[in-house]
Amino acid sequence: MGLIWTIVAILLILWLLGLLLGLAGGLIHILLVIAIIVVLIRIIQGRKPL
Repeated sequence: MGLIWTIVAILLILWLLGLLLGLAGGLIHILLVIAIIVVLIRIIQGRKPL
């Protein structure tokens, strides 16, 4: 599993915890959106995974 996918997985878990428990929801949502954008840009540009 590449570094970017590990970061995405961690952010997804934190987002789910924030959604369920109300912990720092705003920050986690912003980080999750940024991670998704980065993944989409890498897919569109066709770069090799990290």
